[in-house]
Amino acid sequence: KTERVFLFSSESVNEGHPDKVCDQVSDAVLDACLTADPKSKVACETATKDNMVMVAGEITTQAKIDYEKVVRGVVAKIGFDSYVDDLSSVDSKGLSDKTCEVLVRINKQSPDIAGGVHVGKEDLDVGAGDQGIMFGYASDETEDCMPLTHSMATRLGKTLTDVRKSGKLWWLRPDGKTQVTIEYLQHADGSVEPQKIHTVVISTQHAEPSK
Repeated sequence: KTERVFLFSSESVNEGHPDKVCDQVSDAVLDACLTADPKSKVACETATKDNMVMVAGEITTQAKIDYEKVVRGVVAKIGFDSYVDDLSSVDSKGLSDKTCEVLVRINKQSPDIAGGVHVGKEDLDVGAGDQGIMFGYASDETEDCMPLTHSMATRLGKTLTDVRKSGKLWWLRPDGKTQVTIEYLQHADGSVEPQKIHTVVISTQHAEPSK
């Protein structure tokens, strides 16, 4: 084996990115259900577009959840508090916790899934209601054991959020994305070593500061 040089990239999205907004809403619904009823069965999906947030799925719980309140709370916490149907608007953030349309399409868990997952089963003998494949690894590149590209991308994104919420950069908006590419050297024994930062990309929702 010989040494080789390669590029590796990691991407991170901010809390206001549509994908992350939806993740946070679904997580908040799950948290609300489990807080009131630890035996809740929750399969919740979220979608958002043009000042609208929809939660849908199958939930069986004894909890009495105000789904609209949960949605608006998440949207407000992120910082989406203004919507104007005008792309040239300096004030619009694309979503408002006060005026957004909240659609709720939630039914109880399917009996077929319930039978395969938990009904009639012991607590330690439950099944799975879905399949998923995940992969990852711990790295000695950073103290948090994450790849250096990932750590840098997430820290850049966190900084964007911090200066937005502090008001230091008033024109920043909640949606944003960062990507970091690093050049690595792979040694003959297979180990890799970061050599230099190759590319940094920061994309962020913003108002026009000059207006």
